[in-house]
Amino acid sequence: MKRPNFLFIITDQHRADYLGCAGHRIVKTPNIDAITANGTMFDRFHVAAPVCMPNRASLLTGRFPSAHGLRYNGCELSYRAATFTEVLKLGGYHTASIGKSHVQPMTEFAAEQRVDPAALGLLQEAWHDDGEDYDHETPGRYSGNSPYQIKLPYYGYDHVDMVTGHGQDCNGHYLQWLRAKSPMADAWRDRVNQLPHNYVCPQAVRTPIPEELYPTSFVRDKAVQFIDDSAKDERPFFAFVSFPDPHHPFTPPGRYWDMYDPADFSVRLPYEAHHNPTPPMRWLHERWREGKRVSGGQEAFMADERELREAMALSCGMITMLDDAVGEIVSALKRSGQYENTVIVFNADHGDYLGDYNLLLKGGIMLRSITNVPFIWSDPEDRTSRRSHTLASTIDLAPSIIERAGLKPYFGIQGESFLGALQGAGAMRDRLMIEHQDNVARMGFSKPCMARTLLTDTHRLTIYQGENWGELYDLQSDFDESRNLWDDRDHAAIRASMIEALAQEMMRNVDQSPRARRRA
Repeated sequence: MKRPNFLFIITDQHRADYLGCAGHRIVKTPNIDAITANGTMFDRFHVAAPVCMPNRASLLTGRFPSAHGLRYNGCELSYRAATFTEVLKLGGYHTASIGKSHVQPMTEFAAEQRVDPAALGLLQEAWHDDGEDYDHETPGRYSGNSPYQIKLPYYGYDHVDMVTGHGQDCNGHYLQWLRAKSPMADAWRDRVNQLPHNYVCPQAVRTPIPEELYPTSFVRDKAVQFIDDSAKDERPFFAFVSFPDPHHPFTPPGRYWDMYDPADFSVRLPYEAHHNPTPPMRWLHERWREGKRVSGGQEAFMADERELREAMALSCGMITMLDDAVGEIVSALKRSGQYENTVIVFNADHGDYLGDYNLLLKGGIMLRSITNVPFIWSDPEDRTSRRSHTLASTIDLAPSIIERAGLKPYFGIQGESFLGALQGAGAMRDRLMIEHQDNVARMGFSKPCMARTLLTDTHRLTIYQGENWGELYDLQSDFDESRNLWDDRDHAAIRASMIEALAQEMMRNVDQSPRARRRA
């Protein structure tokens, strides 16, 4: 039997419930809904880590951040790491990364000093520098007029169209393409030249970049071109099509800016809905009320109702634009005659608080809104519409894709194949771990946050390294995670059993690679 192609579409900072097929009452996503109507939608699919780089590396490797080493944004995924795309390439697939990759740093800012260099000895790190080049995604590489040539294969990809950054500020091959298209490129990206608007939401920018030159359109056009070219190639393909939206800044172009009215949205879970907010929630709330919040970067912050409704409306504009792009990509797949042999996947790298308890963006507050992401699998073997309630994770993508391609996984992969769950088989697992590690102290933590979360069918437990508090929620009676039971005596036994189960998961997922060379 002919091996299947894979069209893997992924969005950035897109929570699971912001799709029409997920029940959202406002956002229009007919093309993604159509994929769901011909596939299996997982409603309990969670990230391995709720920020970009660690989770994207977990997607590629099928391993937790604590194992693959890209534990927080600003690190890089070692070239020594095996990836499922490398398995596919070695197995005869033509592999492409189109859009945002983000397994190497996307900025050229110096890292914050966590250790006084004067306190270090003759060796600076526990690992020796491998001498490799990990700057392929930094802006400086794309400053020239000629498209920057990334050293291939790139983590198993033999074709790369790179997009770095977010919204109208995207860089990489996209910026080189934009500059070749128009002499206005840099002026359009300067925020002083944004179009007039009356939005007050932080990071709301009405970009003058035309729709057809916005990053979403670049990713769409490159994906369509790759699909068209693949029709002439005897090899099966794997295309990772990665949109940088709807991640902030909120910059939907053209008609997508005012496609949705903020007045139609509401803040369902205001801060006051939480019965006993955790310390980082209280810290962010105090900073907001005192006028000391930091709302212009990547850190989570609290916002008022108007700001939140505007962020929701603009996010939906960005989502509908990428949905339109998805429609054109799938149409190209059908037009090329490859649809009937292509697995289509839709996913996101993490979510956004997007108003939950007045929060925006993401961080160390481990709410479902940032850990639960969309996941849809449409398989030509059976395009029956189904819903799966099994607990699944980003780490499960690599082994599942490898198995579907008819290949074998490498030693040390930590995920499990969910192919059985596609046919309505029993639950894959009864518990799931999520990791989070920060590289700087923020959100009121006295040192960089390190958290481990355990999800079961009934509860969510999160422990924080070095803190005398934690979180425990009964998800059956408190789906919104609004009443922390950590200190509730009536739930002490559940808390103890959950901590023990988390310890077992952490031990089970200690890195087993490499295998021993000799018997002891």
